[in-house]
Amino acid sequence: MKIVQLTPGAGGMYCGSCMRDNAMVASLRALGHDPLLIPLYTPLTTDETDNSGSRIFFGGLNVFLQQKLAMFRNTPEWIDNRLDHPDLLRFATRFGIKTEPQQLGELTVSMLKGEDGRQSKEVEKLLVFLRDTCKPDIVSLSNVLLTGVARRIRNELKVPVVCTLQGEDFFLDGLPEPQRSEAWAILQDRAADFDAVIAVSNYYGDVMRERLKLRPERVSVVHNGINLDGYAPAPHRPAEPTVGFLARLAPEKGLRVLVDAFKILRERIPNAKLRIAGSMTGGDAEFVNEIRKRISDGGMEKDVTILPNLAREEKIKFLQSCSVLSVPAAYGESFGLYVLEALACCVPVVQPDHAAFPELLQAVGGGILCRPGDPADLAQKLDELLRNEARCVELGRAGRQRVRESYTIERMSRDVVGVFEKAIAAYKRGAQS
Repeated sequence: MKIVQLTPGAGGMYCGSCMRDNAMVASLRALGHDPLLIPLYTPLTTDETDNSGSRIFFGGLNVFLQQKLAMFRNTPEWIDNRLDHPDLLRFATRFGIKTEPQQLGELTVSMLKGEDGRQSKEVEKLLVFLRDTCKPDIVSLSNVLLTGVARRIRNELKVPVVCTLQGEDFFLDGLPEPQRSEAWAILQDRAADFDAVIAVSNYYGDVMRERLKLRPERVSVVHNGINLDGYAPAPHRPAEPTVGFLARLAPEKGLRVLVDAFKILRERIPNAKLRIAGSMTGGDAEFVNEIRKRISDGGMEKDVTILPNLAREEKIKFLQSCSVLSVPAAYGESFGLYVLEALACCVPVVQPDHAAFPELLQAVGGGILCRPGDPADLAQKLDELLRNEARCVELGRAGRQRVRESYTIERMSRDVVGVFEKAIAAYKRGAQS
């Protein structure tokens, strides 16, 4: 099967969706398929071998300039190619330049309009490449924010389009009005352009079925999986009780709650440590500085370490240095790959009792739940685990076993292929009728 996977880069930041799609493409290739991973906006940043193509479509600079200035909607190809050069895009995103919310809202709406938006030239360039070079059997979109390209691909290439849902509502709900309402209205209309939809959890499938007005039978749930190469338990347990955090260093991941909980925990376990790791761009610096001040004001500098942007080997060593992991995400997390990564190293987790976490922990059995947004309850749950070494080991081992059985990238890829095959068969039946 010739599969094209369209995945947006995250501007030099490690991104869970990028890593998922990149690992899936490698796994699909091992299963005998012919996938092509096409990066959009910026080059992908992953913690494994980059499986994406070298050409970038919808380059971030072109997209932005076409939104702001009409002249860039008609520039010749040689100018567009220079603006899309990976080195230039890496340089442009290095400092995490922020865009005003109003501008971001207008750009998002324009992109969702696809051929009717200000970036219609970019839609055309992608179509020409797919038609003349790739000739795919199916096109897969990494998230619903790429909806704008689906209609033209489906109608002109005569192939089905599948979209994965993995956390887009947080971004969309953060847009200013009236763009927020307009974006959701466009998505509800253009969701009809998908031949199938994949949700990464039952929880998130239910959320987006309602918000996109999708019929239940159109959404298939395929839980995420990870590449287990290199993940292993530490040779020995950490010498001191150590709480870990592994996610983007951003407010929505609940780092404030964890730091406040750790301050309470230190009063009960004076030798406890907190190790914070995760992706970070220049745009996150203000928040990270706030966290550092929070740590300093609490007198915790000697007990807290912050380690941004770890490579894969460093990430695994980081997890092996932790007694327990907690990412008390403050919003409706669609899955949480970090839970699987921690459990693959036999590290149990403490997660908030909302979003996809109850579903995930019920399935893997490798952790416990706490009250969302409650530092005192999180501290209590961490205290219970850290004082019970046998319980920590039991949870970690049980979680690791379940991840190895049911949450591998190979299992996920096979399930995704099953959805693709059904979408292709249904598309062909519809074309013949």
